[in-house]
Amino acid sequence: MTFDEILAQVIELLRHEQRVSYRALKRRFALDEDYLEDLKDEIIKAKRLACDEDGAVLVWIGARAAEQQGPLPTTVPPRLTPATTAEDPGPAQDCAERRQLTVMFCDLVGSTALSARLDPEDLRELIHGYHAICGEVIARYEGHIAQYLGDGLLVYFGYPVAHEDDTQRAVHAALGILLALATAAPSKTLHTSVQQGDPLQVRIGIHCGPVVIGEVGAAGRHESLALGETPNLAARVQAEAAPDTVAISSALFQLVEGLFDCESLGSRELKGIANPQALYRVIRASEARRQFEATVRKGLTPLIGRSEELQLLRQRWVQAGERAGQVVSVSGEAGIGKSRLVQALMDQVVQGEAVRIELRCSRQHQNSAWYPVLDHLRRLLRFADDEPPPARFSKLENTLASYRFPQRGTVSLLATLLALPLPSNYPPLTLTPRQQREETQTVLINWLLEETEQATLFSLWEDLQWADPSTLELLQLFIAQVPAARIMLVLTYRSDFTPVWPSQSSFSQIALGRLDRAHATAMVAQITGDHALPATMVQDIVTKTGVPLFVEEMTKMLRSYVSHDNAIPALSIPSSLQDLLVSRLDRLPAARDVAQVASALGRTFSYDLLRAVSELEDAPLQAALARLVSAEILFQRGLPPRAQYRFKHALMQDAAYQSVLKSTRRQRHRRIAQVLEQRFPDTPEAEPELLAHHYTEAELFAQAVPYWRQAGTHAAHHSAHAEAISHLRKGLELVTSLPPGSERDSEALALRIALCPLLIANQGNAAAEVEQLYRDSVCAVSARRR
Repeated sequence: MTFDEILAQVIELLRHEQRVSYRALKRRFALDEDYLEDLKDEIIKAKRLACDEDGAVLVWIGARAAEQQGPLPTTVPPRLTPATTAEDPGPAQDCAERRQLTVMFCDLVGSTALSARLDPEDLRELIHGYHAICGEVIARYEGHIAQYLGDGLLVYFGYPVAHEDDTQRAVHAALGILLALATAAPSKTLHTSVQQGDPLQVRIGIHCGPVVIGEVGAAGRHESLALGETPNLAARVQAEAAPDTVAISSALFQLVEGLFDCESLGSRELKGIANPQALYRVIRASEARRQFEATVRKGLTPLIGRSEELQLLRQRWVQAGERAGQVVSVSGEAGIGKSRLVQALMDQVVQGEAVRIELRCSRQHQNSAWYPVLDHLRRLLRFADDEPPPARFSKLENTLASYRFPQRGTVSLLATLLALPLPSNYPPLTLTPRQQREETQTVLINWLLEETEQATLFSLWEDLQWADPSTLELLQLFIAQVPAARIMLVLTYRSDFTPVWPSQSSFSQIALGRLDRAHATAMVAQITGDHALPATMVQDIVTKTGVPLFVEEMTKMLRSYVSHDNAIPALSIPSSLQDLLVSRLDRLPAARDVAQVASALGRTFSYDLLRAVSELEDAPLQAALARLVSAEILFQRGLPPRAQYRFKHALMQDAAYQSVLKSTRRQRHRRIAQVLEQRFPDTPEAEPELLAHHYTEAELFAQAVPYWRQAGTHAAHHSAHAEAISHLRKGLELVTSLPPGSERDSEALALRIALCPLLIANQGNAAAEVEQLYRDSVCAVSARRR
């Protein structure tokens, strides 16, 4: 990210959080000291949006500074609010938003007994220590503490910034709190008198679902809170948890199943909740480190539409076995099928005598040096969580004994890397930090190369967009060794990652694109099996997606309705994709509002229309659009002011649109309709259905109904009978919303007169709908004559 993009995200985060530590900023944005100082200068001195507290914390003063000094410049564009009128002023400055949120309640067990036993001052100290322990764990997983509720905590995951794995982060944080409280040193964080009685225990409950989140309060006191059923249900789930356990809802369990070992708590009646809820207790994290690993265990959807790419991988595997080492990069956006393609290769050819080494980078460990290597070593050596360091050292020593390394130096270096204390019979390392780093790199590469003496090595380095600098440096050194060895090195990363190594003759690149319509349709058929979806629904899935993960999740969601004989709802975003889509927008806070306004225009829109609707100046608008194009949220054709834009995915448009309050959507649709009428005079004649749509979404039905009639007549004139019937039916549906009177009756009659001949041509004179329209028309004419 550029400096401006990081600055915008920090400002947005600070505005929501009010207080952010420098340490948290360094960890979240991977900042060094110089970069952090530049940010501090810009926020504190140049923009005067915050002040420094004890050299450790940024404190937001933006609102106070604005009152004292007038408007302040900022890299974040202003919230885009449509023009309002005296007739419909609306909440123009309402910054609330709709989003999916994972909500965690953490409550201290036995706090009443503690308050009776402890002096109030001691109780305050204990609660402060308890909050500090929980806060440190929550910050590690980038959760947001929304409220301190006495001895309880209300925590959000997915706000103010969403991550694609917020549900997993919440559960990891909950387990981390239990562990941290159980192992906390009383002298450091918890009052020692607690140890004289029962140990400190908590109950934790987690649920996820849709909320509206924004500022609530009065009399000058405001805080950002989530409203809706989701927080209430999370609180009820927490009440059902046993002491020192984590309980989760069925909705959350479906999203984290396979990543955690859970046991059913059965169906529970929860206070204030209409239907019984299935609850689960989380026992521990499973061996699966990511969702794809959990999916592999349950069974994968057959690989479709990647035959050429798979054939290339097979060829490179054969070449690697002939001591012509190969490096293959597989790139593409999230959900495009990188891991699925590599898994197909491993299932088909990487078997038998082959050695497999898989290193996976993690979004949560981007700042942890050599994290993928350390994670692999801990798995290889089978370290147990509760295993003492001497036992771990013995495992390392015994494993390395079968290799031809200089044992003492190698063992010492790897033990230090794994943070294991050296026994007394091993001399301490006397290397400088740089020498130790270089020696460690050499040991790791030699270890990998020695594996190739026994069999061909298949080495997978996955999700390099999240790799830490030390891992990338090690990878560059390893790549240089590949051409002359029996190695197939496969590297996967997202499209926005820029490789840091030079291309060589042994390199192959696979850039995965979206599935074409035929392959997407075949994938839907594979997933649905005997529970086939209606053809129109399949068509909607294919049109809106094309990314294999999106196709699969949307199809599974709709298949569940068909298999249970439930009515199929309008196509919506599955919960499993909400965080992934919203996180992409949240990473671009300076451009998110533009994406939200654009989403109301449609999947395709022009620059001049967006410019007129948003009322932003050209420079900030074009800067925001450039960020959205760079992030592959939008495609651009042409240059402003004649540029045309298109959302890359219909689901991304839906995610941006659904994150906006319904009241704000209505205002924006009204603004769009008015702009189209006033500044684009050809639209009412050429595209009346467009105005009809926007006035309908604005709930201005008196303006919408005539345009639906005009749209039906226009479509019929161009022999588009199906569209004409649809437009006129929509008009008849809305005409009942108009106030009773002659105007409504006239409009209804005109719609029926226009619709009747089209239905007769399509269905015949005897069709029930035709007869009903005829009766309604006769009744209406008779009533007017009377």
